[in-house]
Amino acid sequence: MAILIKNVRIMQTEAPFEVKENMDVLIDNGIIKKVGAGLNAVADKVIDGTNKTLIPGNVCSHHHYYSGLSRGMLISAGPQTDFIQVLKEWWWRLDRGLDEEACYYSSLICSMDAIKAGTTCAIDHHASPSYIKGSLSTIAKGMEEVGLRGSTCYEITDRNGGLEEVKSGVEENIRFAKEVDEKKKHKKVLVEAMIGGHAPFTIPDEGLAMMSEAMKETGRGMHLHVAEDKYDVVWSHHMYNEDIIDRLDRFGLLTDKTLLVHGLHLSEKEIRTINERDCFFAHNGRSNMNNHVGYCKNLPIIKNLVIGTDGCGGNMFEELKISFFKHKDEGLPFWPAEFVNALNRGNRLIEKSFNDGRKWGRVEEGYTADLALLDYQAPTPLVSANAAGHFVWGMSSNCVNTVIVDGKIILENRAFLGLDENKIYEEARRVAQRVWNTVDKIKP
Repeated sequence: MAILIKNVRIMQTEAPFEVKENMDVLIDNGIIKKVGAGLNAVADKVIDGTNKTLIPGNVCSHHHYYSGLSRGMLISAGPQTDFIQVLKEWWWRLDRGLDEEACYYSSLICSMDAIKAGTTCAIDHHASPSYIKGSLSTIAKGMEEVGLRGSTCYEITDRNGGLEEVKSGVEENIRFAKEVDEKKKHKKVLVEAMIGGHAPFTIPDEGLAMMSEAMKETGRGMHLHVAEDKYDVVWSHHMYNEDIIDRLDRFGLLTDKTLLVHGLHLSEKEIRTINERDCFFAHNGRSNMNNHVGYCKNLPIIKNLVIGTDGCGGNMFEELKISFFKHKDEGLPFWPAEFVNALNRGNRLIEKSFNDGRKWGRVEEGYTADLALLDYQAPTPLVSANAAGHFVWGMSSNCVNTVIVDGKIILENRAFLGLDENKIYEEARRVAQRVWNTVDKIKP
């Protein structure tokens, strides 16, 4: 389906943040074919972009779809005075309460919320210990039915069932990666695979070795929490007499497809190693504040910084605003440009994950048509030099009018095409209540 967007303002979201007025954009077969003024092109669909701003779709570089039904969760819980208690009393009980239906509706809800916020890709990090085998296919199904691009993986851990649980997680990661490879023989896929791990303090050396072999077998990168809390650092020193990053490096887990998450308490030496290995590093400002685990003061020296939410929804406008304000509150040097650039860098992660020669992250000829069309009325001049400032200080998910993923219109005039949104949310509420009832009976 060919789509022509007429008379639109184009704003790039990576440096140098170029802004062009009154442009036309022709999309065909999922690719941006032409960009220019006054294009005379035949299209199946013409969109009037007058007074609208077209940007590359936002990328959530770290999400937890298992949190999709947790909003306002009403359960009894014990003390949560440190991070480990938060995990045991809340999140590790929630993920144990998830079954196939719950994972499916979590995926639908997270994907829909992302699209409505102008997010066209979510990199998921999944856990459902009571439903491991097949869980990644269920997550992918929800993404695909909504039309969101993404990747998913299972967070390997021994926290519930020891080494057998580790093996099950590894097997699910490999199974799903092979499923994706089979699909790719016949068509472009919307959802890719990674090799997931929870955090080093819940993965023994045998597990890291299995993850390394899984990466080699599937050609995928690793997606892993590191040093979210000081506990992870102390555990590594106590149990292995190694820094976390040295331990991961010992197993060959640090590659240019690796995504490390949080990293609040990594040393500058460890950051240098991550940079040398060309790994991606996801910052999750809201989650870090919510869990009271500290602040990543090393952001300015991270090479491949990307932005995630750690399960706090898929709204990257909101995430970027709060992350920026927290950064300034810490007295650190980033301005809007650095944060918007980090957000867009998630597209480099997509390119590494999909690894098929396509390009993402610009409204430009030859790039994949993952786009968000915004109703943004700028009260001051919007030009290349201040575009990042408008993104952080003015734009929001309230501006999102139309979303295109892989050249297909998913959301138009703030309404989903081909989805019964009210019915999905109604069913999600039913499933959520059932899950909450289950979780309330699960002991930490």
